[in-house]
Amino acid sequence: QVRLVESGGGLVQAGGSLRLSCAASGRTFSNYGMGWFRQAPGKEREFVATIDWSGVIIYYGDSVKGRFTISRDNAKNTVYLQMNSLKPEDTALYYCARRSYSGANSRPDEYDYWGQGTQVTVSS
Repeated sequence: QVRLVESGGGLVQAGGSLRLSCAASGRTFSNYGMGWFRQAPGKEREFVATIDWSGVIIYYGDSVKGRFTISRDNAKNTVYLQMNSLKPEDTALYYCARRSYSGANSRPDEYDYWGQGTQVTVSS
């Protein structure tokens, strides 16, 4: 059974930084592509970042390019999202997700497993 648990969210002032973590259960974490998505109230789920099994192939959503960095530690079954230069419009519930394939992908319907989310609130 796959379980994803996000942590690291919180309240931060604009311009600040946060680091989200997503711990995954299961022994084959290293086989799969991972992604981060976010959803603000009243808005659709938005792609943030994705990383392939090896950590080499990475894509970012346009709104976070240059500010956010996704990474993974396969030995710790964990994927990270370093968020810098945060803006009020980054406020959302951030979800970690896992694919059943090794590649990176920006489409939420390509992901089979989702965490419960961690709230990020950026004050102006």
